[in-house]
Amino acid sequence: MTTIGIIGAGEVGSQIARAAVANGYEVVIANSRGPETLENLVAELGPSARAARAADAAEAGDFAVVAVPLKVVNDMPVEELAGKIVLDTNNYMIWRDGHIPVIDSGEKTVHELRQEHLPTSKVVKAFTHIQAPRITIAGRPPPAPPTGWRYRPRAITRKPLSS
Repeated sequence: MTTIGIIGAGEVGSQIARAAVANGYEVVIANSRGPETLENLVAELGPSARAARAADAAEAGDFAVVAVPLKVVNDMPVEELAGKIVLDTNNYMIWRDGHIPVIDSGEKTVHELRQEHLPTSKVVKAFTHIQAPRITIAGRPPPAPPTGWRYRPRAITRKPLSS
């Protein structure tokens, strides 16, 4: 079974974990406060999920999701993410992340900087244009129509325009 290492258990990371578990993946999820603070989330996710530190989540994953803001000083587990595909969900927000001059100047994008932080990983941008709650509801098939329901096409009639 494929395991996803998720670094970041906030709004986006937890929704990705919910969607992954619902679709048959195992999840190892981490946050900045430590695995013990994720007990409720892991209980909600069930037996396919466990909490860990960021380096352990990165190492356990066949691929990883980084769902934390970008920092100028790299704090990602580079060695544990080496050779892996890393889905980066970050959207740069000055009010949250502070000013990052190399991004503000247009010299680099957020994802180019993340790739520099993880030089031996393959970093791809993902989930940056979807609201977190939609991760678990978008893409589902519509509910089945009520029993006995049939499509009945109606004839289109045109009325002459009044002059």
